[in-house]
Amino acid sequence: MSVTSELSQDGQQLTIFITGRFDFASHQDFRSAYEAPTLTPPDKLSYVVDLKGTNYLDSSALGMLLLLRDHAGEHSKIRLVNCSADVIKILTISNFSKLFPIG
Repeated sequence: MSVTSELSQDGQQLTIFITGRFDFASHQDFRSAYEAPTLTPPDKLSYVVDLKGTNYLDSSALGMLLLLRDHAGEHSKIRLVNCSADVIKILTISNFSKLFPIG
């Protein structure tokens, strides 16, 4: 499991990359990735969670995505990208497709 983040050059988008299992063991690293200091307030950033390398996620991962949403603000822009078919299935069953754009 690995969680890294990258701020765009213009400072307007934070991309969080998750590889391996996205579960409770990722909690602290995931939180640190989006709480990293930036010049842009959290509610003004757009967020991309790149799940290209994610092969598993559980209910704690879903909870962490909700914590990101709370941190960013209710009207924030958060996209989940590069999801495998299995990950999309889990997100759809849990109705997260209504909370986040998924691709």
